[in-house]
Amino acid sequence: MIEGSCCCGAVKFELASEPSTMGTCHCSRCRKAGASTIAFVKREDLKWVQGKEHVALYKPAPPYKYNRCFCNICGTSLGEILAEDVSFPIAANALDTKMNLKVQFHEFVCDKPDWYEIYDEIPKSEEHTEHW
Repeated sequence: MIEGSCCCGAVKFELASEPSTMGTCHCSRCRKAGASTIAFVKREDLKWVQGKEHVALYKPAPPYKYNRCFCNICGTSLGEILAEDVSFPIAANALDTKMNLKVQFHEFVCDKPDWYEIYDEIPKSEEHTEHW
């Protein structure tokens, strides 16, 4: 069982299994939302423990399509945790349990800030790629 929560503890959830993959998106939108490192989970694995009512949803204006969720008390980024898709990304920073899963890809590396260096040898892409 993987446990997750927001910074203030109002939102708590569990995952029945480890996320399928984890990666880092370097686009400005993910960086601004505080959710650059994302973990892909299956909707069927997500169980709400408490605080789903404290999850707020930000819907961006077109052409952007990815909704962003966050705790409406402390502001912790939760990725797309309210998504109805079979699999969706959540912010890895919200996961509390130690896992064996490591970052497996970088995307939008062309948008990373100059002050950030990528030192690993994992796959990098200049745009969004499907990972789930």
